[in-house]
Amino acid sequence: MRKAIPEQVSQTEITFKVEEIEAILSPPDMVIKPWSPMYCDLKQKDGAKKTMLIRSIERDEIPLVLPYIKRYMDIDRDLYDVVGARVYAELLAMLRNRIKDEYFLIGTVDGELAGIANGRLLSEKINISLHTMAFMRGMNAGAVLYYAKCVYCFEVLQQEEFWATYESYNGWKRWGIGMALPTYPYPDVQHELGGARVFYLTRKYWDAYIREYTKQLAGTELLPNPLPELLEKNKQLIIPTEILV
Repeated sequence: MRKAIPEQVSQTEITFKVEEIEAILSPPDMVIKPWSPMYCDLKQKDGAKKTMLIRSIERDEIPLVLPYIKRYMDIDRDLYDVVGARVYAELLAMLRNRIKDEYFLIGTVDGELAGIANGRLLSEKINISLHTMAFMRGMNAGAVLYYAKCVYCFEVLQQEEFWATYESYNGWKRWGIGMALPTYPYPDVQHELGGARVFYLTRKYWDAYIREYTKQLAGTELLPNPLPELLEKNKQLIIPTEILV
């Protein structure tokens, strides 16, 4: 847009360096408490136990994970294509500094990527849940990662509300209906994922009922202070070769 200037100026053109523009276009991050690695034991269908470490993704690991997530865009079943496209965009935006205050948790078993859970902070009080995906089947990894995301919101960050929405029918049944979550008036309040309804969880409801419910769904408890041997075993991220749905 151009507009006539009100008086004479000494310079008719002003040049910007892209670094100056980047300071405006990239959202400023809040100072937030990071997720400290936690772990849990998962039981497989055959009764065998696996230990999953849950930690934040490292920036240099994002390019390794992106091609794997991209493969989900081609699966036109159970909304995997939509979820794959959105998680890919959220992860890429994190790498390019184009999303505000995103956290991206990964679960690994012996270094192999078992699942992810991400979200972002709308404010100091509100946590927006984005997505949870499980890549290892038969061990409840997805439920554990969703549980971890709630723990991060209410017990680590001490926030007041957790806003969720659900693309898939199973996710809505298991979490939205399963937790008996209320919704904000629609369409007055919309979730940033497609403008869908906001299903919200409050700190009071979490403390009274939902922490125990999500723990039961996870089938395990999250434990702090993983031993150095477990951290070392999961230090090198291994990307799965198969897509299991």
